[in-house]
Amino acid sequence: MEENKPKTGQFALTYGAILGGISIIFGIMLYSADMHYQGGIAVMLISLALSIAGIVLAMIQFKKANGGFMSFAQALKVGVGVSLIAGIIGIIFNQLMANVIDPDMMNKAMEFQRNQLTETTSMTPEQIDAQMEMGKKFSTPTMQIVFGLVFSLFFGFIISLISGLILKKQEE
Repeated sequence: MEENKPKTGQFALTYGAILGGISIIFGIMLYSADMHYQGGIAVMLISLALSIAGIVLAMIQFKKANGGFMSFAQALKVGVGVSLIAGIIGIIFNQLMANVIDPDMMNKAMEFQRNQLTETTSMTPEQIDAQMEMGKKFSTPTMQIVFGLVFSLFFGFIISLISGLILKKQEE
């Protein structure tokens, strides 16, 4: 009788959806605290920790379901798949946030950034204005989607690479 092997795609879909849901909850928490447009190192670190936890948990569960074995390629498939699904969910939520829930979010973010540059750098107002204009070019919905997906896949790949090397176990 043939053994049913677990599919990497199913684990990627399941845990990607879970990670995407948790990211939405985190985004709603930031929105309720009026911090959703500020970003910053703390938000980035929390998001990174959530991603690491989601990817590693998916790999561990796949490995358990696969009789304690997981190849490096399977680890990469699971991890990058989780990142792709979670990234797509996060991008959709971000677009809803920026266009429906808080249509003024981009203006708030630009104003916050302008204030940060004024307080923390010795840039002239003209240099700050030039930087703000450059930033507007990268804040279009298309650019947000592209950069969101690229960053999600890039960091997902790096996390998967490291986690996969640690968690892999080949069948003899």
